[in-house]
Amino acid sequence: MAPVTARSGKKSWGHWRLQCPQFLRHTCVAWAAESIRHAFGAQGYYQQQRDKGKAHQAAVRALACTWIRILSRCWQERTLYDESVSLQALHRRGSSLIHHLAKTS
Repeated sequence: MAPVTARSGKKSWGHWRLQCPQFLRHTCVAWAAESIRHAFGAQGYYQQQRDKGKAHQAAVRALACTWIRILSRCWQERTLYDESVSLQALHRRGSSLIHHLAKTS
C-alpha cells in the first residue's frame, strides 16, 4: 500500500505499488484519516508521525498501514478490535507511542 522508493546509481524516485488496487488504497487511507477523530490510539499515532516531521498524507498513510496490520491480526485470531486491549499491548511492549500519549493527555 505504501509507495516504493526505487534507486539506481545516484538517482532515486518513488512510485506506487502496481499490484495494489487503487480503490483499496484510497479506502484504507480515507478510513485511517477518519479514525484520527474517533480512536485515541490513532490520534496519538498520527500526532507522533507529525511530530517526526512527516506531512499529513504521509502520516495518514503510515496510520493506514498500521491499521491494516492490526485488523489483519484480529482477522487471523477471529477477535473483535478493542482499543483498550491494543493500548495495553503497547504498554507491555514499552512502545514509544504510549509515552507520547501520556505526554499529550
